[in-house]
Amino acid sequence: MLEQPKFSMVWLWTYFWTIWYFVMLFMIYVYRFSLNYKDHLITVSMFLNTLTPKFYVALTGTSSLISGLILIFEWWYFRKYGTSFIEQVSVSHLRPLLGGVDTSSPNNSNTSNGDADSNRQSVSECKVWRNPLNLFRGAEYNRYTWVTGREPLTYYDMNLSAQDHQTFFTCDSDHLRPADAIMQKAWRERNPQARISAAHEALELEDCATAYILLAEEEATTIVDAEKLFKQALKAGEGCYRRSQQLQHHGSQYEAQHRRDTNVLVYIKRRLSMCSRKLGRTREAVKMMRDLMKEFPLLSMFNIHENLLESLLELQNYADVQAVLAKYDDISLPKSATICYTAALLKARAVSDKFSPEAASRRGLSTAEMNAVEAIHRAVEFNPHVPRYLLEMKSLILPPEHILKRGDSEAIAYAFFHLQHWKRVEGALNLLHCTWEGTFRMIPYPLEKGHLFYPYPICTETADRELLPMFHEVSVYPKKELPFFILFTAGLCSFTAMLALLTHQFPELMGVFAKAFLSTLFAPLNFIMEKVESILPSSLWHQLTRI
Repeated sequence: MLEQPKFSMVWLWTYFWTIWYFVMLFMIYVYRFSLNYKDHLITVSMFLNTLTPKFYVALTGTSSLISGLILIFEWWYFRKYGTSFIEQVSVSHLRPLLGGVDTSSPNNSNTSNGDADSNRQSVSECKVWRNPLNLFRGAEYNRYTWVTGREPLTYYDMNLSAQDHQTFFTCDSDHLRPADAIMQKAWRERNPQARISAAHEALELEDCATAYILLAEEEATTIVDAEKLFKQALKAGEGCYRRSQQLQHHGSQYEAQHRRDTNVLVYIKRRLSMCSRKLGRTREAVKMMRDLMKEFPLLSMFNIHENLLESLLELQNYADVQAVLAKYDDISLPKSATICYTAALLKARAVSDKFSPEAASRRGLSTAEMNAVEAIHRAVEFNPHVPRYLLEMKSLILPPEHILKRGDSEAIAYAFFHLQHWKRVEGALNLLHCTWEGTFRMIPYPLEKGHLFYPYPICTETADRELLPMFHEVSVYPKKELPFFILFTAGLCSFTAMLALLTHQFPELMGVFAKAFLSTLFAPLNFIMEKVESILPSSLWHQLTRI
């Protein structure tokens, strides 16, 4: 929110005397004009009588055209930048002229420091994360494109994936191994066919784990084919990992190789567990994820616990889900929609089957129901976009490969995989439907303050528009209200256009209406002038007219 100008007593006195000066000038001018106001009115009336209805049609039509152009520009500017151009100009240029904020005051310096801190916080909160449940390009994203003709991934999203692959799967010593050198160039290729050809070329030289990864991700057209390629990648990756593990302490070059081989091995095992989950072998997938988290407990960048939570929910193993949440739903760890909404689902599960809004309004909420409602409010505060997808008020699309926490992209990714788990719990969606909007009454100004989390970041809309495809309507929170000047120009345009139309269709009737309106408008002024003439002496009146 923009700060209001802070006026001092000096400014108040300045404003007072300025207004008084202009009022006195205006009164003198009115006094001078009133001596001959009858002659002026006769001249004006004669001029107005000579005007034809076409003039009024042209006048109102031009006013309607100008206000319509202003309306179009204001609407375009609002859609692009989210603010009114006229309001922005007023705040930027007119407010300093009217006093503004004293930049030399210590309070303002503290405010500016607070604004800088909030800006840094919003930038950190708008970090883009790898989607832990991202789909396979060849077996899922490309199949969607073949069927619908639409591209589910944006260039920005795929570019972020290319950067991730170069970070995880390459290192400075790749030139020492010919296959790795080829794959280092392959990850930088924009053309998918060029990447696939480079992967086959690398496999002709030796068994390259990263080459199998690329083929499993982009060439395999089914999950079964992708799983076969990942198993071959696992065999090659384990061999490289064992060799680099023995040499990791021999120098920084070997340490970088071991770090790269560790990332490759973790990625392969995680994707293999996801293949098992997609093929219906959920218990096997859970075991693979648990083993992976035990073997590499420090690699939290992949967020494997979110894959584990989804698989445990599929098995309806709610006790193990609660155990995982107890470990990762900690105040010191970053939150996600999966963490918050899964915690809400577990608490809703305890009361949702018997919950009735009518009964709750009569007797009040029980302790368990209150805990469930508070958990839902907490989840909605973290990501307010999710309920519309869970309640099927907004259509789902394929989730992107990267998500923005607390944004629409994260809401899509969560609902895409977890909607079935909410439907499976009887009454959970009904409880969510009855309670989720109450969150917004607790946080009336989400961009300024939060309740359980930091204030909602203002950058989510821009980042989500980059991550999500053009055919998807991005969910925006909080909803932006139309600025006053857009409504004003819309009303002005409509009013003047209506006047032009009526004047063109009924010129005589509109002339009578205009004369009646003007006579009514000037009636108080005529009354005041007559009173002034009767009260003031004629000598004073003549002296004022000489000024």
